Order: sequence, then structure tokens, then C-alpha cells
Amino acid sequence: MPYSHIDVHTSAAQQQLAQALAALKSEFKLPGQFEQDVLAEVAASIASHRLPDLDLTARPFLTIDPPGSMDLDQALFLEKTHQPGSQPGAVGGYLVHYAIADVPSFVPPGGALDAETRLRAQTVYTPDGRVPLHPADMSEGAASLLPDRVRSAFVWEIALNDAGEAVSTTVRRAAVRSVARLDYEQAQAIVDGGGRVLAGTTGDGDGRLPTGTNDDGAVARTLALLKEIGLKRIALEHQRGGASLNVPKQEVEFDGGQYRLVFRPALPIEDWNAQISLLTGMAAAALMLLAKVGILRTMPEPDHGSVDRYRRQTIALNKPWPAEMPYGDYLRSLDTADPKQLSLMHAATSLFRGAGYTPFDGTTPERSVQAAVAAPYTHTTAPLRRLVDRFVLAICAALSAGESVPQWARDALPQLPAIMMASDQQAAKVDRAAIDTVEAALLSTHIGNEFDAVVISGPKTNGNGNAPPSPRSTIQLKDPAVSAYCEGVLEPGTNIRVRLLQADIAVRAVLFRQV
Repeated sequence: MPYSHIDVHTSAAQQQLAQALAALKSEFKLPGQFEQDVLAEVAASIASHRLPDLDLTARPFLTIDPPGSMDLDQALFLEKTHQPGSQPGAVGGYLVHYAIADVPSFVPPGGALDAETRLRAQTVYTPDGRVPLHPADMSEGAASLLPDRVRSAFVWEIALNDAGEAVSTTVRRAAVRSVARLDYEQAQAIVDGGGRVLAGTTGDGDGRLPTGTNDDGAVARTLALLKEIGLKRIALEHQRGGASLNVPKQEVEFDGGQYRLVFRPALPIEDWNAQISLLTGMAAAALMLLAKVGILRTMPEPDHGSVDRYRRQTIALNKPWPAEMPYGDYLRSLDTADPKQLSLMHAATSLFRGAGYTPFDGTTPERSVQAAVAAPYTHTTAPLRRLVDRFVLAICAALSAGESVPQWARDALPQLPAIMMASDQQAAKVDRAAIDTVEAALLSTHIGNEFDAVVISGPKTNGNGNAPPSPRSTIQLKDPAVSAYCEGVLEPGTNIRVRLLQADIAVRAVLFRQV
């Protein structure tokens, strides 16, 4: 899933909300500034860093990230080939060049930064900023795939047939150079404009193409192929029974009288771009499974209870999930420009639970599939922001070259699942707290108002199957599309009328009572 977060447009009227959101870092004991020994080691690594001998700087890579991003993990270059296709007599195909930041070369095994990143495990996003995995001099500077800079990277070369299916994979360290840094809106505008690169949409943010780039056709060609390949990979995902959960960005605004949520639906190019990352994660998993060493991202199929609960939500919000439709197809049918259907996209996270990390060495794991991907998969494309990717990159590069897996990476495999799971749980708690705070703010001017709702689930029971002394059921408002608690033992699937009793921003509490 993408690293989404809630943005707050700060104003005097929103100060209580802004303060509550800012307090999340201390409440959840997120790490602060990096210690001096870590910073000193990073400075030494940058000063002594050497580029790989392989020079791929002639390839016109580009990056696509959220606006203002400086920690650029991935750079992309796509081209058509003339390989045999999947259809009899067909010709054509594609070659995906995917450069991933060479984080391993900046992190001495067993050093201060290695230890610190194992404590942090991932970049944690909060409404007022982020808590980075690596110091900025590295993650936003020397290791970041910034435009018009020669950088060290792990370059994946994945050959596809005409249907978009992977037919071969290699990965190797190389020197690369990005010719353009785009945000999603800029990239989408180029695709929608038929490939015309407009002033201010490429380069280093000031409207100029980087030095030495005289032909912006390479940018347009890669983006056109990104759409072409992305759509074919989406079709393959459908065939596999997979599902993508592209949750749009939420923003909070105050219009002078009340808080309201503003939603930015995901652009098509975000989905196409995600398909390249998924493709690479699947290719990495295949390499490691063949060699019987590595670590996978696995997830079971959603349980019946979660499916039934989600179906009730879809009915409540007038977008029923047909029984015969795979959940991946249903999610793709949602119009996230509609707040109610956007709420269903957020609620679908309940179908993506139980994900974990499965290490293996010497044998293949019993469970190797990630249910949402509907294939073996691993994390490998975001090493500046996620710890496990650093180890996967080193393992896959060694396997691709026919070399021994680095011992430091092999030794870490048994430890990584616990490290990553603890970090994932903390990040989820921070995200949930932020959403609860926002929902309280959204309703804070409506105390005493009545709403239509549907009961999503009854109270949680104790070990004896009994409800607690003050039972609370979970309801879904029909408008605004907010989930919250309601007093009492209520029957799931029932349409009810409720009155808002509490919407407290400071304690993130929202409570209703049935009318």
C-alpha cells in the first residue's frame, strides 16, 4: 500500500485540531533527531562513496512522486522490444528498467546507522510531517534519485511479452541519472496531453529540463508506455484474482463554521505506477524462491467475518458488493470522487489484514502468496523508507549475478519479521489516531444532530461470549461517511437513526445513541 497521510490546512480556527495531531509524535514515542554517531557515520559513508563501474547514465530515467518529495526511491525508463509475444504469431514486448536507490552501499553492516534503522524500521508519516528512516543528507541527498544527479542504484531489467507478462529478470548495481522529476498530476497531464511536455512539468522544479537533456520525447514515451504496460498489468491482476487498494488522500478544511473532509481521488497514473512496483516485487520474490533464500510479504485471504461486515457497509452506502464479483473487481468499480464510495475504499482495509513477513533459508516456505497480489511478492522498491527492502535488494542482486548472498543480509532474515511487524503496528496506530482525530473534528459542530446510519457490528465480547457492562456497537453514518461507536447492543445490518452525543477532538472520541 502507498504511504498516504492526512494534510491539515492550519488556521487559527483549526488550532485545537492541529495541536491534537501534532501531539501524536510524543504520544506514540516516535524517535526524534538522529544521534551524532549516526550522523557522523552517514557523513563518512557519503564522503567515501564510490559509484558502480556499470554506467547506465545514458538511459533517460524519470521519477514520479508526490509533490515536494525529496526521498526518491525509484526511477523509471520503459521501452518497447521485439520479443515473442504471448499470442501465436504475435511479436513485440517491453523492457522495464527500474532503478531503486542503492541504500545498502551507504549503510555499513553492524554500524550505528544499521542499528538505528533497525529501531526505526520505516518512515512514519504524521499529519504535520514525517519521522524518517534515514538522515536527510542521505535519504534526500546522496542516495536519492534526484534529477540531473549521477546516483548509484540497483537497476531491475524485467522483460515483458506483449501481454505484459514477465519473461526474464536481472538486477545489478549501476550508475544512473534521472532526467525529470514529476509529481503525479504533472505526469498525468503529460499523458492526457498526448505526450506534450509542458514548461514547469519536468526537471528540478523550476521549469527547466536538467542540463544535457535536449529532447523531452523520452519522458513522453516512457509515460505513454507506463499507461500501456500499467493497463496490461491491471488486466493480469484481474486474471490472477488480485486487488489493489489505492486509498486517496484526505485533507481537512475549516470553512469558518465547521470542519469538513476534502478528498483527492487517486489519478490513473498512480495505479499504473504502482503496477511497476508490484511487478518488481513479484520478480524479486520469484528470484528468492528459486534460490530458496530470502523474505516474502505474505497475507492470507480475508476471513468470512471481515467479508460479511464489509458487505454490510457496501449495502449501507448504496454500493452493494455483488456476491459473484471478486473483491478486486469491486474495489476497481468504486468511484472515489464520491465520498461514500471513498469511505468504502478506506473500509476495505479490513479485507487486507494478517499480512506478515516470511523468511526462508534452504527451503521454500509453506505459505508464499500475498492474497491481495494473488502471487508471491516481496518489498524491494522503497529502501529509503522501509528497512526490509535494503536486505531484499542485496539478496536479489547477488542471486541475479550468481554470487553468494551477503552474510549480513542472510543473518538478518530471522530478525526482520518481528522488527517490521512492530513498526507496521506502530505506524497503523498513528494513522488510526490521526483518522479518529479528524473524524471527531468533522463532527465537532454537530453535537445533538441526528443522522441515518447502519449497524456494522455488535459489541466485542469477552472470553465467555458476553458483552461488556457498557456495550457499544459500530455504526456507519450514511452522510458524512464516518464509522463510529453507538451505545447499546445493536443488530448488524440494521438501519437506524442516531443522535451525536460526543465528538471530542482532544481524546479522539465520537459517540452516538440510537434515537
